[in-house]
Amino acid sequence: MSKVSVDRIPAPLLVLTGIASVQTGSAIARTLFDELGATGVAFLRLAIAAVLMLVILRPAVRTWSRKAWRAAALLGVAMAGMNVVFYLSLKTVPLGVAVTVEYLGPLLLALVQTRRWVDLGWALLAGAGVALLGLDTTSGIPLAGLLLAFLAGLFWVSYILASSHIGTVVPGVNGLAVALAISAVIVLPMGWSGASEAFSEPSLLLVAGAVAVLSSIIPYGLELTALRRLPTRVFGVLMSLQPAAAAIAGLLILDQRLGAREIVALVMVSAASAGISYHHSRLSAEPAA
Repeated sequence: MSKVSVDRIPAPLLVLTGIASVQTGSAIARTLFDELGATGVAFLRLAIAAVLMLVILRPAVRTWSRKAWRAAALLGVAMAGMNVVFYLSLKTVPLGVAVTVEYLGPLLLALVQTRRWVDLGWALLAGAGVALLGLDTTSGIPLAGLLLAFLAGLFWVSYILASSHIGTVVPGVNGLAVALAISAVIVLPMGWSGASEAFSEPSLLLVAGAVAVLSSIIPYGLELTALRRLPTRVFGVLMSLQPAAAAIAGLLILDQRLGAREIVALVMVSAASAGISYHHSRLSAEPAA
């Protein structure tokens, strides 16, 4: 698809397509766990995405400063932790629930950045939603899995901060390509044993490649394009649909049906995310007094 044709697509539709892509990729990744293991799938996702981006972008790393390499390393560590821990949570937690709990990370970051009383209300709403999940002893969802999803959310926060930082020292998306390669190297020791099984069965490697494209390359490209034409508060509100998209992907691909309690929790966290994103970006857009 040419740049001109992409620019004709409404920016909100690009964001929604990116959301659908990343959650579809997560659901497909879960289908590979039995054959390749969670860490094996995480390694293949990062490695394949890194190879594709390095081949396409060919970053001139020989001219990079120490500051640029340090920024790429920090982002690589964040991406490695975020992907591995999230996939480990998916072993025992439904996709929709895992993404709902993971979203607490960015919510906490937004809360720290805004420091407004209204955002405390949004945070309490999100906390109550997650409490619904943690206090439900009849769902069969282990607390350890929920804690892993929350830890993935904290890694998500580090990813957001590291991604913002690398954008100030490395032009374009070259930093992301190198960070992906670094993250793949970090995950290699724990993921190679499972990932190596894919090389004896090409169909598994093909599916892993689809996961890399759906979960990393497509959503990042679409979001980057959309943000050039979309106010950040609108982008934040649209991104709050991630838990709902995850629940739909989990239902359609994994046949994971959520109960009423899980759906209510999902709605509460999504509403809190939309509220904090909207108010934070609106406040940032207001001129200083």
